[in-house]
Amino acid sequence: MKHINVQKVILNTVAVAGLIGVAVLAPNALQVVKQFTPKKKKWTRETYYMNDSIENLLEKGLIEKVRKGNTEFIKLTKKGGELSARYELGDLEIEKPKKWDKKWRVIIFDISENKKSLRDLLRLNLNRLGFVKLQNSVWVFPYECEELIFLLKTKFFIDSDVLYMEVNRIENEKWLKEVFGLN
Repeated sequence: MKHINVQKVILNTVAVAGLIGVAVLAPNALQVVKQFTPKKKKWTRETYYMNDSIENLLEKGLIEKVRKGNTEFIKLTKKGGELSARYELGDLEIEKPKKWDKKWRVIIFDISENKKSLRDLLRLNLNRLGFVKLQNSVWVFPYECEELIFLLKTKFFIDSDVLYMEVNRIENEKWLKEVFGLN
Protein backbone atom coordinates (compact mmCIF):
# COMPACT_ATOMS: atom_id res chain seq x y z
CA MET A 1 0.00 0.00 0.00
CA LYS A 2 2.94 2.35 0.54
CA HIS A 3 3.71 2.54 -3.19
CA ILE A 4 0.13 3.22 -4.24
CA ASN A 5 -1.32 6.72 -4.08
CA VAL A 6 -4.51 5.63 -2.31
CA GLN A 7 -6.04 9.10 -2.43
CA LYS A 8 -5.56 9.14 -6.22
CA VAL A 9 -7.26 5.75 -6.51
CA ILE A 10 -10.16 6.84 -4.30
CA LEU A 11 -10.67 10.13 -6.17
CA ASN A 12 -10.58 8.43 -9.57
CA THR A 13 -12.92 5.67 -8.38
CA VAL A 14 -15.43 8.20 -7.08
CA ALA A 15 -15.08 10.22 -10.30
CA VAL A 16 -15.80 7.17 -12.46
CA ALA A 17 -18.62 5.94 -10.22
CA GLY A 18 -20.16 9.41 -10.34
CA LEU A 19 -20.04 9.48 -14.11
CA ILE A 20 -21.56 6.01 -14.32
CA GLY A 21 -24.21 6.91 -11.78
CA VAL A 22 -25.27 9.95 -13.79
CA ALA A 23 -25.05 8.14 -17.12
CA VAL A 24 -27.28 5.22 -16.14
CA LEU A 25 -29.32 7.08 -13.53
CA ALA A 26 -28.31 4.57 -10.87
CA PRO A 27 -27.71 6.51 -7.65
CA ASN A 28 -26.41 3.35 -5.94
CA ALA A 29 -23.40 3.43 -8.29
CA LEU A 30 -21.97 6.10 -5.99
CA GLN A 31 -22.15 3.89 -2.94
CA VAL A 32 -18.41 3.69 -2.48
CA VAL A 33 -18.23 3.97 1.28
CA LYS A 34 -19.15 0.34 1.86
CA GLN A 35 -16.46 -0.81 -0.58
CA PHE A 36 -13.84 0.65 1.72
CA THR A 37 -15.14 -0.77 4.99
CA PRO A 38 -14.61 -4.39 5.97
CA LYS A 39 -17.52 -6.83 6.03
CA LYS A 40 -16.04 -8.63 9.03
CA LYS A 41 -14.69 -7.08 12.18
CA LYS A 42 -11.15 -8.00 11.17
CA TRP A 43 -9.32 -4.73 10.52
CA THR A 44 -6.08 -4.89 8.57
CA ARG A 45 -3.40 -2.28 8.26
CA GLU A 46 -4.62 -1.63 4.69
CA THR A 47 -8.19 -1.05 5.93
CA TYR A 48 -6.99 1.52 8.46
CA TYR A 49 -4.86 3.17 5.77
CA MET A 50 -7.83 3.29 3.35
CA ASN A 51 -10.16 4.74 5.98
CA ASP A 52 -7.53 7.31 7.00
CA SER A 53 -7.21 8.30 3.34
CA ILE A 54 -10.97 8.77 3.03
CA GLU A 55 -11.03 10.87 6.21
CA ASN A 56 -8.11 12.92 4.88
CA LEU A 57 -9.94 13.54 1.58
CA LEU A 58 -13.04 14.61 3.53
CA GLU A 59 -10.99 17.01 5.68
CA LYS A 60 -9.34 18.52 2.58
CA GLY A 61 -12.75 19.09 1.01
CA LEU A 62 -12.02 16.83 -1.97
CA ILE A 63 -14.97 14.52 -1.30
CA GLU A 64 -18.14 14.89 0.71
CA LYS A 65 -20.62 12.51 2.25
CA VAL A 66 -24.21 12.67 1.05
CA ARG A 67 -27.05 10.86 2.77
CA LYS A 68 -30.08 9.53 0.92
CA GLY A 69 -32.41 7.82 3.31
CA ASN A 70 -30.38 5.35 5.36
CA THR A 71 -27.61 5.13 2.78
CA GLU A 72 -24.43 7.18 2.80
CA PHE A 73 -22.66 8.07 -0.46
CA ILE A 74 -19.40 9.76 -1.30
CA LYS A 75 -19.20 12.28 -4.11
CA LEU A 76 -16.47 14.50 -5.45
CA THR A 77 -16.50 18.19 -4.66
CA LYS A 78 -15.49 20.66 -7.36
CA LYS A 79 -12.03 20.82 -5.77
CA GLY A 80 -11.83 17.01 -5.81
CA GLY A 81 -12.88 16.90 -9.45
CA GLU A 82 -10.09 19.31 -10.37
CA LEU A 83 -7.51 17.19 -8.54
CA SER A 84 -8.84 14.01 -10.15
CA ALA A 85 -8.51 15.71 -13.55
CA ARG A 86 -4.90 16.61 -12.73
CA TYR A 87 -4.17 12.97 -11.91
CA GLU A 88 -5.85 11.78 -15.10
CA LEU A 89 -4.16 14.38 -17.28
CA GLY A 90 -0.77 13.55 -15.79
CA ASP A 91 -0.90 10.22 -17.63
CA LEU A 92 -1.67 11.73 -21.05
CA GLU A 93 0.76 12.08 -23.93
CA ILE A 94 0.40 13.25 -27.52
CA GLU A 95 1.23 10.67 -30.15
CA LYS A 96 3.80 12.01 -32.61
CA PRO A 97 3.46 10.76 -36.20
CA LYS A 98 6.52 9.73 -38.22
CA LYS A 99 5.98 12.57 -40.69
CA TRP A 100 4.90 16.12 -39.85
CA ASP A 101 1.85 17.37 -41.80
CA LYS A 102 3.33 20.92 -41.86
CA LYS A 103 0.48 22.35 -39.78
CA TRP A 104 0.85 24.13 -36.48
CA ARG A 105 -1.65 23.66 -33.67
CA VAL A 106 -2.12 26.95 -31.85
CA ILE A 107 -3.88 27.22 -28.51
CA ILE A 108 -5.10 30.66 -27.46
CA PHE A 109 -6.81 31.29 -24.15
CA ASP A 110 -8.27 34.17 -22.22
CA ILE A 111 -9.00 32.88 -18.73
CA SER A 112 -10.15 35.45 -16.19
CA GLU A 113 -8.24 36.34 -13.04
CA ASN A 114 -10.81 34.62 -10.82
CA LYS A 115 -9.82 31.34 -12.54
CA LYS A 116 -6.08 31.97 -12.15
CA SER A 117 -5.39 28.51 -10.73
CA LEU A 118 -7.04 26.87 -13.76
CA ARG A 119 -5.07 29.15 -16.10
CA ASP A 120 -1.83 28.14 -14.39
CA LEU A 121 -2.85 24.49 -14.49
CA LEU A 122 -3.54 24.74 -18.23
CA ARG A 123 -0.12 26.33 -18.82
CA LEU A 124 1.54 23.65 -16.71
CA ASN A 125 -0.13 20.88 -18.73
CA LEU A 126 0.64 22.49 -22.09
CA ASN A 127 4.29 22.81 -21.07
CA ARG A 128 4.40 19.21 -19.80
CA LEU A 129 2.90 17.96 -23.06
CA GLY A 130 5.63 19.70 -25.07
CA PHE A 131 3.88 22.85 -26.31
CA VAL A 132 6.01 25.95 -26.82
CA LYS A 133 4.90 29.29 -25.43
CA LEU A 134 4.71 32.09 -28.02
CA GLN A 135 3.09 34.45 -25.50
CA ASN A 136 1.62 33.83 -22.04
CA SER A 137 -1.73 32.83 -23.51
CA VAL A 138 -0.58 31.55 -26.91
CA TRP A 139 1.00 28.11 -27.23
CA VAL A 140 2.00 26.08 -30.28
CA PHE A 141 2.52 22.40 -31.12
CA PRO A 142 3.22 20.71 -34.48
CA TYR A 143 1.09 17.58 -34.14
CA GLU A 144 -2.62 16.75 -34.04
CA CYS A 145 -3.96 17.25 -30.51
CA GLU A 146 -7.52 18.55 -30.84
CA GLU A 147 -9.02 15.72 -28.77
CA LEU A 148 -6.55 16.32 -25.98
CA ILE A 149 -7.29 20.05 -25.94
CA PHE A 150 -11.01 19.25 -25.87
CA LEU A 151 -10.37 17.01 -22.85
CA LEU A 152 -8.41 19.76 -21.08
CA LYS A 153 -11.16 22.29 -21.77
CA THR A 154 -13.82 19.90 -20.50
CA LYS A 155 -11.94 18.78 -17.39
CA PHE A 156 -11.16 22.35 -16.32
CA PHE A 157 -14.59 23.78 -17.32
CA ILE A 158 -12.90 26.38 -19.54
CA ASP A 159 -14.46 25.44 -22.87
CA SER A 160 -15.41 28.97 -23.92
CA ASP A 161 -12.07 30.41 -22.74
CA VAL A 162 -9.79 28.32 -24.98
CA LEU A 163 -9.49 28.35 -28.77
CA TYR A 164 -7.80 25.59 -30.82
CA MET A 165 -6.52 26.44 -34.31
CA GLU A 166 -4.64 24.68 -37.09
CA VAL A 167 -2.49 27.06 -39.14
CA ASN A 168 -0.26 26.52 -42.14
CA ARG A 169 2.42 29.05 -41.29
CA ILE A 170 3.67 31.11 -38.37
CA GLU A 171 5.79 34.17 -39.01
CA ASN A 172 9.47 33.47 -38.27
CA GLU A 173 8.71 29.77 -37.64
CA LYS A 174 12.26 28.58 -38.30
CA TRP A 175 13.12 28.64 -34.59
CA LEU A 176 9.99 26.60 -33.81
CA LYS A 177 11.01 23.97 -36.34
CA GLU A 178 14.39 23.77 -34.65
CA VAL A 179 12.83 23.42 -31.19
CA PHE A 180 10.62 20.55 -32.37
CA GLY A 181 13.32 18.98 -34.58
CA LEU A 182 11.33 19.42 -37.80
CA ASN A 183 12.69 19.91 -41.33
